[in-house]
Amino acid sequence: MDNLRLILFFALALVLMMLWQAWEKDYGAKLQVAATTEVATGQSDTKTAAVPGAIPDTPAVTGSQPSSVPAVSDTSAVPTSTASNKSSATTVKVKTDLYTMEIGTIGGNVLKVFLNDYPASLGDKENSFQLMKPDEPDLFVAQSGLIAGAGSTAPSHETPFQVSSNSFQLADGSDQLNVDLFWTSPEGVKVTKRFTYQRGSYLVTVQHIVQNGSDKPWVGREYRQLMRTEPESNSAASKVLYTYTGGAIYSEENKYEKIKFEEMEESKLSREVKGGWIAMLQHYFLGAWIPATDQTDTFYTNVLAGKRYVLGAYTQPVTVDKGASHTFSSGFVASPKLQDELKAISKGLDLSVDYGWLTVIAQPIFWLLKHIQAIVTNWGLSIILLTLLIKALFYKLSEASYKSMANMRRMTPRIQALKDRFGEDKTRLNAAMMELYKKEKINPLGGCLPIVVQIPVFISLYWVLLESVELRQAPFIFWIQDLSTKDPYFVLPLVMGISMFIQQKLNPAPPDPMQAKIMMALPVVFTVFFAFFPSGLVLYWVTNNVLSISQQWYITRKIEQNAAKA
Repeated sequence: MDNLRLILFFALALVLMMLWQAWEKDYGAKLQVAATTEVATGQSDTKTAAVPGAIPDTPAVTGSQPSSVPAVSDTSAVPTSTASNKSSATTVKVKTDLYTMEIGTIGGNVLKVFLNDYPASLGDKENSFQLMKPDEPDLFVAQSGLIAGAGSTAPSHETPFQVSSNSFQLADGSDQLNVDLFWTSPEGVKVTKRFTYQRGSYLVTVQHIVQNGSDKPWVGREYRQLMRTEPESNSAASKVLYTYTGGAIYSEENKYEKIKFEEMEESKLSREVKGGWIAMLQHYFLGAWIPATDQTDTFYTNVLAGKRYVLGAYTQPVTVDKGASHTFSSGFVASPKLQDELKAISKGLDLSVDYGWLTVIAQPIFWLLKHIQAIVTNWGLSIILLTLLIKALFYKLSEASYKSMANMRRMTPRIQALKDRFGEDKTRLNAAMMELYKKEKINPLGGCLPIVVQIPVFISLYWVLLESVELRQAPFIFWIQDLSTKDPYFVLPLVMGISMFIQQKLNPAPPDPMQAKIMMALPVVFTVFFAFFPSGLVLYWVTNNVLSISQQWYITRKIEQNAAKA
C-alpha cells in the first residue's frame, strides 16, 4: 500500500496520461472514424481518386436552377494538378501589422504566411515564424476558387489572375487594406477575388465577387480548402510529448471534431454543415476557413498524391442572372491559438486549443494563469503562483493523505515485526495488520484517495502548460529563456529528481527489498524522462514537489512529536 501511494501520485498523474496519449495517437482514429465522419456513397470510386486536384463530386443542381454544376472530377471544370503554386510563380506580397503574406497570382492562393509578432525561434528573432509555405516537406497552403455550371467558366485555384500591384502594405493610420485580383471570362463574366485585412485582427475576409456580363445566367459554387503534408519533426521533445497535428471541424450539431490524417486516408468526409468552420491544427498555431454562419456548406476531405491532405468546404450552387452580381464571402485565419481572439472570430474556434476530456477543468485553470500573468508579467512566476494556489485549494486533502502516510510510517516497525512473526502465513498476517490498523485508527487507503481526487487537476494543468502558445519563447529567469522548450542545462530536471528522492525519504519505506530498489530508481528514471519536457512543465512539477515536501515534512514531524509525547 505504501508503494501504491507513490505510484498513484507519479505514475498515474503522468505516465498513464502519456500512455493514453500514445494510444489515442495510434488507435483512437480507427475507433472514432465511423462515429465522427459520415462518408458519402460513391466518394471512394476510382474515377474521383484519379483526379488528384479535385474536390469531391458535387450534387447536381435541382429545382429552379437553369443548369447543373458539374461533378468537379470533370477535368474540364477543375484542374488535375497537385501543384501548390510554389512561390516561383508571381506572388503578391502583403504586409499588415500582424501578417506578412504571399498570395499567388495563380489561383489567388495563400502560399506563405509569416506571423510578425512571433519570432521564428529563440535564436532567430529577426525573422518571423512561418506558418504556411508551398514547399515540401512541411507544405501548408490555403486554396479557394469557383466551380461553374455547364456552359460557363469560372476561376479555380489554378487559374491565372491579374493584379494591379505585386506589393500591398497597410498604411500607418489606416485600419483596413483591400487586395484585389481580377479575372474575366471570354463570355464577359468578371470575378474579383478580394482579400480584406483589418488592423489588429487575424481574420481576413476573402470574397469572390461575380459580375455576370454575359448574355445568359451564370451558375456556380465557391470552394475553399486547406492542403498540407504531415510535418516532420526530429526534436526529442516531439517524440516524448504528443501534440495534435491534423484537421478539425466545428458544427452546431457535432461541435468540435478532430479529423485525423489517418481518418482522411481511410474514408472521405462529405457532410452538410450550416455555419461552422474547418481548420488544420498544429502545436500552437492553426489555419482555418470560416463560412458565413447562415450558409450551408459541404465539408469534405481528400488525400492527394504524395500524402497531401485536403480539408475543404464548398457552397450550395448560386445562380447569377445576366447583368447581375453576387458575392461569395468567407473568413480566413492563419494565426496563433489565442483563445480570446479565436472565440471572437467564430464560435467554437477557441476549442482548437484542445485540452481533451478535461477541458471543463483546464479552461478555468488557464483563465487563472492568464490573470496571474497580467499582474506579475512573468509566465514562470505565474506557474509558481498558480501551483501554490492549487496546493492551497487541496491543502486539506493533501493533509489527510500525508497524515495517513505519517501514521503508516510510524507503524512500519510494528508491521515488519508482524511479518517476521507470521512469515508466509498471509491469512494470519493480513488479519493481524487489519487489527493493528483498527486499533490505531489508521485507514490504509487514506493516503491514496486524496491523491486520486487531485489527479484530474494535475493532468489539466499539464495540458494548459503544454498547449498554451503564450508560453512559446516566454522567458523565466537567467538561463531559462523559453518555457516551451527543455531546460538547456537540465537544472530543473535535476532539481526535480532530487525533490523526488527527498519525498521518497519522507514516505514509509517498502518492506520488500526489491520494491525498495525499484522506488529508489524512480527519481533517476523520471529525471531522464523530464529532461526533454518543456521547462514550464518541469517548473510546475518542481514547485509542486517542493510544496509537497514542505507540507509533508511539517505534518510528519508534528505527528511524530505527538506520538513521542504520548
